[in-house]
Amino acid sequence: MKLSYFWAAPEVNPINRKAHSIPFLNVFNVYGRVFFFSWWGFMVAFWAWYAFPPLLTHTIRNNLNLTSAEVANSNIVSLCATLFVRFVAGPACDHFGPRWVFAGTLLIGSIPLGLAPLVHDAQGLYVSRFFIGILGGSFVPCQVWSTGFFDKNIVGTANALTGGWGNAGGGITYFIMPAVFDSLVARGYTDGVAWRLSFIVPLIITIFTGVFMLLLCPDTPTGKWSERHLHANQNLASHNAASLPTDGVVDVPGRVTDKASSTGGNSTHEDETRTAKPMLQDHPGWDHEAAISNEEMVETAKGEVVQKPTWGMVVKVLVSSQTLFHILTYMCSFGGELAINAILSSYYAKNFPTLGQTNASNWAAMFGFLNVVTRPLGGVIADVLYRVTGRNIWAKKAWIVLCGCLTGVMLIIIGQADPHHLPTMIGLVALMAIFLEAGNGANFALIPHVHPDANGIVSGTTGAGGNLGGVVFAIIFRFMDAGTNYAKAFWVIGIMMICLNLLLCWVRPIPRGQIGGH
Repeated sequence: MKLSYFWAAPEVNPINRKAHSIPFLNVFNVYGRVFFFSWWGFMVAFWAWYAFPPLLTHTIRNNLNLTSAEVANSNIVSLCATLFVRFVAGPACDHFGPRWVFAGTLLIGSIPLGLAPLVHDAQGLYVSRFFIGILGGSFVPCQVWSTGFFDKNIVGTANALTGGWGNAGGGITYFIMPAVFDSLVARGYTDGVAWRLSFIVPLIITIFTGVFMLLLCPDTPTGKWSERHLHANQNLASHNAASLPTDGVVDVPGRVTDKASSTGGNSTHEDETRTAKPMLQDHPGWDHEAAISNEEMVETAKGEVVQKPTWGMVVKVLVSSQTLFHILTYMCSFGGELAINAILSSYYAKNFPTLGQTNASNWAAMFGFLNVVTRPLGGVIADVLYRVTGRNIWAKKAWIVLCGCLTGVMLIIIGQADPHHLPTMIGLVALMAIFLEAGNGANFALIPHVHPDANGIVSGTTGAGGNLGGVVFAIIFRFMDAGTNYAKAFWVIGIMMICLNLLLCWVRPIPRGQIGGH
């Protein structure tokens, strides 16, 4: 790891042009620019998606005369639309490309966001939060786009950073929305007018982000999404790797076959690596290439280029036990995060009444802000384990299960203790958040290895699983003493998380005989 990796043009895979490092500080480099828009776009979307909860505890609730049950119902409704959008966004990413799907969710989601000030009763709140939930679907193209630009050695870190920094929008909203509201009240606006005007801020930023994403970023490292197969085949041929006995990697232009090599089984990495021939004379915008073996080049072209989704492919991926494992574990980690993020401010206000709306929101914001560190930590550790164990994918899977089980233990402790001592409460929630949010990063560090030719489908169904978990856990919060017994809901959810994480821990990380993703 060199310090220059933070700004220098990265080495790239000679076949798919995916980067081997992340130029965090260099938005002029295409990889740095896509990395920035990936996390920034999701952060803005998450902020806008959760614009209601910080003001819902007191201000909006009083203004609309809502009951605790209606507030809890609105939290559930908010997650339902996102569940559907994430499920659809996966195949849409594989078909149209993640950049267009990403920008589309931002721009379409900005419409109900702009109409939110028109809400005047509980039914209007349900409708508004349902359609604003479209913004939550942006997580899927965020991860698929990031996976398309960063190679297997660093993709866990890249996905964890874009997802983690994006998830921080759940913390930012708890600071910004009350602050904007308070400033408007200080200027003489009534509470009913002030909370409605506060939605203008996330609306403007969401629209600008979606527009600039389309104007400034490419679909893939090689250009247009529709030409991704063509470029992979051309790169393979230009490096003379296609001359290996592979029974014909290239089927037809724009299509890569899924046929196994006649030399038998999966490729190995024991062959002597060769330094790829630079192609800068033909593509001056490309950075220098990494040295990988001929066998790995062929495996990349055959198994790691995203295919146009078909119904047969969708069904095959959905019934895969590997996909089901990710759905269940992400249902626990991200689903738990969504549900807890929606009620945490209310939990603080209940156990510590003297805090008031703003202070309770500020302490609740810590839970979301920890994503800046904790989710990336999950991905970084997954990548480190992958490298130090000799590219053993089981190491990444074990890390996911460990994070899930430790999260469950912490939730049980919080639920049983139900702290009324503020430092104790904050400490336990922070410790729980470390494992919960690291589990999110760990999950999407392994997903790029699973069915890599259908990454959008796997990412979309997994992301939808996260929202399904959010709905399930929100329902648990809703029906524990009419939505007021948060402590009991915590330990019930903790037990569920431990059981679900252990349910499929024995399944192979990737399907047997899979080409690519190793």
